[in-house]
Amino acid sequence: MKDYIRITFYGVGILIMLALVPSVTNDYLLTAVYVAFIALALISKKERADYLFLALGFFGVILGEYFFVRTGVETFNRNTLFGIMPLWLPFLWAFVFLSMKRIFWLLVKDYWHIQLK
Repeated sequence: MKDYIRITFYGVGILIMLALVPSVTNDYLLTAVYVAFIALALISKKERADYLFLALGFFGVILGEYFFVRTGVETFNRNTLFGIMPLWLPFLWAFVFLSMKRIFWLLVKDYWHIQLK
């Protein structure tokens, strides 16, 4: 039961972060809120490879979105990061990557009844 509460925490966290996008128009404030979400997740429980997944989400989205914007596939109205995308977007994806990793391991642990350290 405890694991399902943690899974819900990550899912609700992502939904809240997405819901804040249209209501918070200041990209710097929204970025600060997203950093707080990431810090809360790291403080609540530190797991192996957390920083790796945060870095993959953060830098991967910067590279991917840069490519998409430069090829004309995507456009952003907010462009506070390098003039191409919102500053908060890599932080959102970093939290999503971290959440996906943690949810996956919680589900695997329950499914195969193994203890992860």
